[in-house]
Amino acid sequence: MNELMDFSTNFTYLFLEGHVELEKYRYIYFTITLIFYILTICFNALVIYVIYTDKHLHEPMYIFITALLWNSLFGATVLYPKLLTDLLSEVQMVFYQSCVSQAFCINTYVTAEFILLSAMAYDRYVSICKPLQYSTLVKLSTVRKLLFFCFILPACGNGILIILTYRLRLCKYKLDRVYCNNYGIVKLSCGDISVNNIFGAFNFSLLVFPPVIFVIFSYIRILAVCLRNSKDFRRKALQTCLPHLLIFIIFLINACFDVINTRLESHIPHIVSMVLSVEYLIVPPLFNPIIYGLKMQEILKRIKMLIFQLRRKVLFVRT
Repeated sequence: MNELMDFSTNFTYLFLEGHVELEKYRYIYFTITLIFYILTICFNALVIYVIYTDKHLHEPMYIFITALLWNSLFGATVLYPKLLTDLLSEVQMVFYQSCVSQAFCINTYVTAEFILLSAMAYDRYVSICKPLQYSTLVKLSTVRKLLFFCFILPACGNGILIILTYRLRLCKYKLDRVYCNNYGIVKLSCGDISVNNIFGAFNFSLLVFPPVIFVIFSYIRILAVCLRNSKDFRRKALQTCLPHLLIFIIFLINACFDVINTRLESHIPHIVSMVLSVEYLIVPPLFNPIIYGLKMQEILKRIKMLIFQLRRKVLFVRT
C-alpha cells in the first residue's frame, strides 16, 4: 500500500472504477467516444469560425453564443482525452493532483455554463422587453464585463472548494466514476468533511440558483411582452429565444440528472448511474452548436454559404 502513498496518508493516485465491462467492449466504447469528441470539436469550431469571420455577427448575442461554445469545448476537453486514454489502458487510474484539477475544471465548466446562460437571458430580455434601451444597456463594454464575471466567479468559488478538498486526508483510493468529481473525492476522505459540505452547498446556491431563477424570470417577462404584441413580433422573438431556451432546458435537465444520480447512486443500476453521471458533459457540448446552427437563421445562412464556397473550390480543383 505504501507505493500508493505520497504525502501523509494521501494516495498518490486514485483508481477510476466506473467503467462497465471494459474488457469486453473496450474498442466499441473507444470508437463511440472518439466519434463524439470529434463531432463536438467540429460542430463547435464551425459555429465559432462562422461568427468570428463574419463582421455582421460581431454583436452581443453572437458574442455570448461564442463564449458558450468555447465553454462547451472546455468542458468536453476536460472529459474526453483522459476518458479515451483510460478506455485503452489496462488500469484506469489518475494522479490525485490531476484528479483534483479535473474536478475543479468540471465544476467551473458547469457553473460557468449556468452564468453564461443567465447573461444570454439578460441580453434577450433587454432586446425584447426594452428594445429602445438595448444599445445603452448592452454595450460591448458591458458584454466584456459580463463575460469576465461569467468565468471569474466560477473559477474563484470552485477554487476555494477544491482547496478545501485538497486538504482532506484520504483513506480510500477507489472512485466509482469514469472521471473525477469533487463529491466523489470528498467521499474518499476519512476525516471531517462538514466544512466541505457547507461551503459546497453555499457555492452551489450562489453560482447556480440565482442564474436559473433569473433565466426563468426573464422568460416570464418575455412571454408577457410577446402576448401583448403582434404575431410577427412573437415569431421574431421566438426565433431568437428558442435556441437559448432549448439549451437552457437541456443543460438544466442533464445537471439535475447528475445531482439526483449522486444522491441515489446506491439505488440505481451501475450502468444507468454511469450514463447519468456523464450526460451533462457529453450532451450539451455536442448539441449546443447544432441547436444554434440550425435554429439561428443568420448562422445557418452563413454555414450554408461556407459549405457552398468549399464545394465550389473542390469542383474548381478537380477541373
